[in-house]
Amino acid sequence: MTTTPKTSRTRTGRPTQAEAAQLSERMREAALGVFLDRGFDRTTMEAVAKAAGVTKRTVYARYPDKNALFAGVVTWALSRWNEPLPDVATDDLEQGLLALGRPMLARAVDPDIVKLNRIAMAEAERFPEFARNTQSLTWSPRMQAVMELLERHMNAGTLRIDDVECAAEDFLALVTLMPARLAMFGITRSPEREEAHLRHAVSLFLHGALSRGADQS
Repeated sequence: MTTTPKTSRTRTGRPTQAEAAQLSERMREAALGVFLDRGFDRTTMEAVAKAAGVTKRTVYARYPDKNALFAGVVTWALSRWNEPLPDVATDDLEQGLLALGRPMLARAVDPDIVKLNRIAMAEAERFPEFARNTQSLTWSPRMQAVMELLERHMNAGTLRIDDVECAAEDFLALVTLMPARLAMFGITRSPEREEAHLRHAVSLFLHGALSRGADQS
């Protein structure tokens, strides 16, 4: 008995869903590399097609122009690098903040994230929707994680804060703002220096938050 060998394509000759997904992934990876290397203005659809090993027609079939390609690819990249934060189960607020702060700080100074942020800042006026997506994909999950930790300690009676959202914003700014700004200008610091920065930021935050709690008791 003979069997017909399975093929990876449909009867019409079109790519299967799996093949189409792999092609889209390859194109996004290639486009991201070109954007990071050249920036927005010097990137061309032809360069992206060449990097992906496809024709320009294939690129245009998925993205009508470079603007659409940029918005889609960079949003995808930020989402991909938006790794889950650790589940902070400790009752020690300081240790919980340190556990959340380390991946936040590492992400803020990641070379590819820094390059993306440079491009985002340069193109924010041209792509206002991208700026909003960047805010949603980068800050919102981290804000939520810090707020949940603070609220847990507020419910336990160990912490009292007037505005938990504002407090979470302040914590993120203390931990990531200056390291990210330095990285934007090409200034990197040793892991030991960044750890010292993180611990100092957590100490300052706790001093302010716990002092306010004591004043309100």
